[in-house]
Amino acid sequence: MARIAVFNQKGGVGKTTTTLNLAGLLARREADPLVIDLDPQAHLTGVCGVTVPRAEGSLYGLYASGASLSSLQCMTANGWRLIPSHLELSKVDTQYGKGPSVLYRLGQSLDREAAERPVLMDACPMLGVLSLSSVFAADGVLIPISADYLAMKGALQMERTLKALEQVLKRRVPRRYLITRYDARRRMSVDIERQLRERYGDEVCATRIAENVSLAESPANHRDVFDHAPSSRGARDYADLLEELVSAGFMQAHERGQRPQLRNVPPGARTALSSGRETVVQRQVAAGLQLVHPKRAGR
Repeated sequence: MARIAVFNQKGGVGKTTTTLNLAGLLARREADPLVIDLDPQAHLTGVCGVTVPRAEGSLYGLYASGASLSSLQCMTANGWRLIPSHLELSKVDTQYGKGPSVLYRLGQSLDREAAERPVLMDACPMLGVLSLSSVFAADGVLIPISADYLAMKGALQMERTLKALEQVLKRRVPRRYLITRYDARRRMSVDIERQLRERYGDEVCATRIAENVSLAESPANHRDVFDHAPSSRGARDYADLLEELVSAGFMQAHERGQRPQLRNVPPGARTALSSGRETVVQRQVAAGLQLVHPKRAGR
């Protein structure tokens, strides 16, 4: 299956909830998923009940000492493999963020893992080495967007960031926008969905994740929603989402190093940016992270 980065530059939109529940369902289907917590806040790690006494036992060990991902894995009570996070990950940008090679380290490490295993990466909302590493390593990006105005603005930010990265990656990263915390009784939810579909076309998932109390309760019990409330609306929504992603080929089996075929952009799907604005964004990403052409980075 594909490597999927679950990423949005806005917090509180359901990234960790989405990662948790997709991983839980994949594990139930015996897909043996690998989940990577790239957020220094370690919310996903905490939800799984995992405690990491030393930073080097978390994903931080990959950057600090070149530890293999297999040596950092632990099995969760939920039945899937986790590479946990640690607060020390917040120092990766300042300690190891010089030069482009750090951005490829995660992807190169995943290349040495079992190719057939699905990988989910819970990215932090801050634009930096960790979140960009997930995009560099990913076959596709799943972008949760809660049905509110500020999250809609976050979607525009994401599109600008991904467009800027195309200049470095020399490819367009496939993406899906997932509407979360949807309430059909709220006019704002309906308006946000309409605007997203007008702007991004069929890159917006047909499945919407409804506002559901079971989705909010399950992390507090260190469970995914399929353990906590398997007959709930939240469980049905995430089951529908996985079926949609697999049926659309967004999550599917690939040989090592193979990428999904890049899809054409549907009419109206791209953010309307002036060429001048795009150039500014590209320069900001490149200057802040010292990105260079992949060939110069040894790719």
